[in-house]
Amino acid sequence: MSATDDPLFPPRPLPLVPVRDSSRGFPIHRIFCVGRNYAAHAAEMGATAVKEDPFYFTKSPFSYVASGATIPYPPGTADCHHEMELVAAIGAAGFRLPLEKALDLVFGYACGLDLTRRDLQGEAKDKRRPWDLGKDFENAAVLSEIVPAAAIGHPTAGRIELSVNGETRQSGDLAEMINSVAETIVHLSRFYHLAPGDLVYTGTPSGVGPVVPGDRLEGRIDGVGEITLTIGEPE
Repeated sequence: MSATDDPLFPPRPLPLVPVRDSSRGFPIHRIFCVGRNYAAHAAEMGATAVKEDPFYFTKSPFSYVASGATIPYPPGTADCHHEMELVAAIGAAGFRLPLEKALDLVFGYACGLDLTRRDLQGEAKDKRRPWDLGKDFENAAVLSEIVPAAAIGHPTAGRIELSVNGETRQSGDLAEMINSVAETIVHLSRFYHLAPGDLVYTGTPSGVGPVVPGDRLEGRIDGVGEITLTIGEPE
């Protein structure tokens, strides 16, 4: 028996995301997140939005937490922000795709929250270092159930909103994306062999802001679904 057949400890299983009207879960392979994909959000972050190739950061599959959860306020930060997003769930393999084939890879869509330790992200930017501490941490990738594209099609327009304690914080439209879902998938496929289980968080509209213990977040995307999250006390 080789060492590769005898792990020192049981491998952690991949997280499974609920799928609407199915008893089977969607296993998360990788999480890609698009940065500054709405012009108004780019402006509030101090950048000028132009039509150019998207850029990305990644999160571990184990940063996933299901909609409806209560999570502890994240460690190491005093400025955790919410970012409401449309998420595309990849269900087929693809590499170097033409635009007309991009959406063939999409199994379905979900509502997502990209939680961000903004102070740590800002420190990393100032020092020209990677953003990992600011973006990739436990419970940082909140996700609703996935709705199959076979049931809803491929949304290109519709309200995307988030409220905190009943007060609207973010409100935009999917049509305001700088790079569409299809364009993003085409670009990603130049650099990665996309595979079933990949998730693409497609960027957030303006209005991102801090959360504190006790906050209840409620988001929705027209035609896709809803997402909720409660912020608990820090551990």
